[in-house]
Formats: sequence, C-alpha cells, structure tokens
Amino acid sequence: MSCLNTSTRSHPAAFLLVSIPGLQEAQFWIAFLFCIMYVIAVLGNATVLCFIKTEPSLQEPMYLFLAMLAITNLVLSTSTLPKMLIIFWLGSREIRFHACLTQMFFVHTSSSVESGMLMALALDHYLAICCPLRHSSILSVPAIVTMGSLVLARGVLLVSPFSLLVRRLPFCQRCLISHSYCEHMAVVKLVCGDATVSVIYGLFVAFMVMGFDVLIISVSYATILQAVLRLLCTDARLKSFSTCASLLCVILTYYVPALFIFLTHRFGLNVPHHVHILVANLCGCPPM
Repeated sequence: MSCLNTSTRSHPAAFLLVSIPGLQEAQFWIAFLFCIMYVIAVLGNATVLCFIKTEPSLQEPMYLFLAMLAITNLVLSTSTLPKMLIIFWLGSREIRFHACLTQMFFVHTSSSVESGMLMALALDHYLAICCPLRHSSILSVPAIVTMGSLVLARGVLLVSPFSLLVRRLPFCQRCLISHSYCEHMAVVKLVCGDATVSVIYGLFVAFMVMGFDVLIISVSYATILQAVLRLLCTDARLKSFSTCASLLCVILTYYVPALFIFLTHRFGLNVPHHVHILVANLCGCPPM
C-alpha cells in the first residue's frame, strides 16, 4: 500500500495501523475489553501508588519497587491503549511518522524498565530470604533510587537507537503497519532496503535486557528455593513460598507472552497473525 500523503524524504509522512488483522469486524466490541482493562490498569496502579505514598509502613524496598513498577505500567498502557481505542472506535488509523517513532520509544523503554523492575523485586526477595540481616543495609533508599535510575537509563540508552536506525531506512512509501501500535519489528518489516543492522540490534537489545534479567531472576529463585527447602520449620517454609508465589506469577505472566511475541516475530512460527496481535495488545511488548 502506498501512502497518499508522502514526504520528500525516504520515509512516509505517516503510517496506517491495521489494528487486528482478520478481526476488523469485531474490533468495535473487542475495544470494550481493552477499555475496561485500561481503566482497571489506571485505577489499580494509581491506588497502589497512593497507598505506598500515604502509608509509612509501606516505605520498604519491595513496595518502593512496586511503586516504580506501577508507574512503568501506567506509562506502557497509556502509550498504546488510547490510540488503539481511537482506531477501534473511530477508525482513525493514521499515525504520523515521528509520532510512531515516539510511541515505539516509549513502548520498548517501558517494557525494558518493567523487566528491570521485576528483576529488582526478585533480588529483593533473594536478600529478604537468604540474607535477612543484611537486607535493610544493602537495599537502603539511596540504593533503591540508584537501582531504579540504572534500570531506566538502561532502557533509554538501549532503546533510543531503534528510532535513529529506523529513521535512516528507506520505506519506498509503504506505510501499512500490521499491528495496533508502532512496534519495532512491525515497522522494520516495511523497510524496502537492507534492515540487517536494525534487526541485529533488536536481537542484541532483547538478549541484553530480557536475557540478563531472566538469568538474574532464575538464579535468585533457584537460590531462594534451596534456602527455603533447608528450613526445618514447616510454617516458615510455607510463609516463604507464599511470599514469592505472587511475584513469580507476575514474572511468568510478563515473560511467557513476551517470549511468545519474540518467537513469532523473529522466527515466523505458524501462529495466526491476529493471535499474535491480541497477545501483544493484552500483555505489552518485549523490549526488542
């Protein structure tokens, strides 16, 4: 498809978002599900932030990391869902080229920061269970702020080249994005030139972010499991398991869909395209 409103540069002035390929007729009703999810996400994360801010007993490392995670979720959902609802309900599918790059930056940066916050929570649980006497001294407020700043800086520094690389690529006036929002690989697939550098860099970021975070989380929980199994008291063992179970569920909820999206985008698994888009819309986007 050629863009009607083209620029004088090698990229189109705007892209057109397809929403959910194959489910356009049902997208008006699907949008209600996404709208409800967005309202719940905003109210839920805002409530978490209010409780943590107003309750002194919650000024602990785990809750401070949860506050950072809540802010990240708000940024990630707000980066994609309002535009998606406009597409589904009003049919306004156009997004300007630079607005698309901006959305891509916020989506992938937020995903990277979310992954980093989950890693930080896993480290917090590791220190709380395996090194309880040193937990408060290691994870002081300055240390938490420093860790959060490093995770944010990592996301910004690693994701920023996505937009710079895409901006330099020729698109031959192709502008139809088979997605509901601007995602790196969905945009790169429109390039008519050599996009090898952009693709390889996307793989590098994915392994640097998700690979590193998953490794740290796996080592942390393996160590936690060994420490818990060595406990002689059954009640203490159950309490430790219950403490980690909720976070482990959250981690799996994030990384399993992210791995699914990564594999279907990169290696072309035989998965219907609308299933891939629905999973990406429901669970966010991996940092690649």
